[in-house]
Amino acid sequence: MPATPSQPPEPAAEPGEPVLEVRDLAKLYPLTQGVVFKRQVGAVKAVDGVSFELRRGETLGVVGESGCGKSTLARLLVNLERPTAGEIRYRGEDITKLSGRALKAVRRNIQMVFQDPYTSLNPRMTVGDIIGEPFEIHPEVAPEGDRRRKVQELLDVVGLNPEYINRYPHQFSGGQRQRIGIARGLALNPEIIICDEPVSALDVSVQAQVVNLLARLQEEFALSYLFIAHDLSVVRHISDRVAVMYLGRFAELGTDTEIYDHPTHPYTQALLSAVPVPDPERREGRERILLAGDVPSPANPPSGCRFRTRCWRAEDRCAVEVPRLVVPPAFEAPGGPAAHPSACHFAGVGGSGPRQAGAVRAGPGRQTGGSAASTA
Repeated sequence: MPATPSQPPEPAAEPGEPVLEVRDLAKLYPLTQGVVFKRQVGAVKAVDGVSFELRRGETLGVVGESGCGKSTLARLLVNLERPTAGEIRYRGEDITKLSGRALKAVRRNIQMVFQDPYTSLNPRMTVGDIIGEPFEIHPEVAPEGDRRRKVQELLDVVGLNPEYINRYPHQFSGGQRQRIGIARGLALNPEIIICDEPVSALDVSVQAQVVNLLARLQEEFALSYLFIAHDLSVVRHISDRVAVMYLGRFAELGTDTEIYDHPTHPYTQALLSAVPVPDPERREGRERILLAGDVPSPANPPSGCRFRTRCWRAEDRCAVEVPRLVVPPAFEAPGGPAAHPSACHFAGVGGSGPRQAGAVRAGPGRQTGGSAASTA
């Protein structure tokens, strides 16, 4: 029998209404020198000036290379990390300023599914204890005598046998463990679930099962997801909108069709050109964009546009002026497929030839020097 989680104390937001608003969010980790007398010599800019809205019932996908700040963003949204600057507004209230009972109440409505299904579950606790632990923190959701039944209902909802309630995590496969993590996230009937690469550690066939489960649960419980992943095809499958992240900032933001079919930022175009194509004929006629060099250090990011050191469109302006995440003037006509925010001074569909050695455009069916853009 499907679970019927307790309703949140406040009325639900209307469909399409923003439930989470993030403004100029930043997280800097100080770099110190010395043992006894420490002094700060710099800072790692893990997240730097991120702004977006998450609407009720929507899935916002976040993609980008490893180390660009995706997981730090996820931890900030659930207040596992305190931001250095910026606002995170849930239902109009800035949760970065909350503490104690007020923060505890908000956390009930913003839950998280972690990346690693092996280390995110306590090996010394049974499945029943793991899924039921949120009820210990929020006893108003489930009276003590009713918790076992609610845990069994949650196991049923995520596709596991309710009789597994007394088993331990080591007795389950990776996909089953991730389902347990999802059940734990559902226990308090949250409005928002932050999914931090929930399928990256799973086999491809199991990934599809977990993604389909998340889609079903979203429809059943009117959930909003922030879905972080490396696999661009998975993100497109589940997301309504997609944000492309590079070195702590959003490079491009739009619907799945706008981002995948009409990308305007050079970094997004490079990422998409690296996605494997199973059709040999399409693969032979496809142009690859190969980016030279590695991602710059977040402790010392480039001035101006952070992608300029690897961009084939970069000009002098890119080194001195930070591009804003706005709709490019060339695509401002309403209803146009490319009319979505892009943080690039020279945003455009497709691209011209390289202007510097930071990137190489490989012709159809061939690869040249440089390292390919990662789909991560």
